Amino acid sequence: MSLPIVHHADYDADSVPDGHRFPMRKYSLVAELLRERGERFVVPAHAPESWLHLAHDPAYVTAVITSSVDRARERRIGFEMTPAIAARTRASVGGTCLAARLAMEHGAAVSLAGGSHHADYQGGAGFCVFNDVAVAARLMIEEGMARQVAVIDCDVHHGDGTARIFADEPRVFTASLHCEDNWPREKPASDLDAGLDKGTGDAGYIEALAGLVSEVFERASPGLVFYNAGVDPHADDRLGHLELSDDGLKARDRMVAQACASRGVPVVGVLGGGYSKDARAVARRHTFMVDALQAIAAVSA
Repeated sequence: MSLPIVHHADYDADSVPDGHRFPMRKYSLVAELLRERGERFVVPAHAPESWLHLAHDPAYVTAVITSSVDRARERRIGFEMTPAIAARTRASVGGTCLAARLAMEHGAAVSLAGGSHHADYQGGAGFCVFNDVAVAARLMIEEGMARQVAVIDCDVHHGDGTARIFADEPRVFTASLHCEDNWPREKPASDLDAGLDKGTGDAGYIEALAGLVSEVFERASPGLVFYNAGVDPHADDRLGHLELSDDGLKARDRMVAQACASRGVPVVGVLGGGYSKDARAVARRHTFMVDALQAIAAVSA
């Protein structure tokens, strides 16, 4: 096994219709694209409630699991809290946790979901129900798998939930590279933030990323990196505005992968956002991160 790829059928909740602003079908489609080229998957278990309590209010966790989230919170999340959504988000958290364990063993791993960085301790927001990276980071630290963890978040939106959860946690270093003039309007401080102007494009983005990645490793000594590889910075994304091309996304993913590999730091890739109307195009862009991590896994195998 060169690069472990984690996937669960529950990542795609069929209770979300195809016309929804959040392209739920992308999770099935990215798995389909990878199967077509011969990839095999590791299947995670749903995260137990005790893991979810590592990053979230137990009362909120119970409300999600029992489909009793209040309407105001449902509107903030953007989904009706159905049993299918509860199953999806528990599978997603379980997938990121399994990918973290596998990355520690193999040097890199991917979960074909995750990156739900707007969920904070109080609850979900912005299509994010549970913060899978926050749960997995806490789990790796609590179990003694890593003394320090870094989160390199390259989704086009600021990682506000992750920043809030780890605001007073020195063992987790949070970094966010995002479009500054974009949702969420309130952006609590990560340990390192780089907000870019709309229309930045490939060259400016890669220059900013190089500086951010270098500073992460200057200021932290992580034993594990979580990489949120959201493809919403793409020029065709409805919610992005940073105007990256396919080549720009590929260069971004290679840079993060190689930065971790060159320092001998295991890396976990999660999908993050992607909101183009063409869900298959979004899924294809998500394969770029898989390709980048496969390349470093092949070298180290």
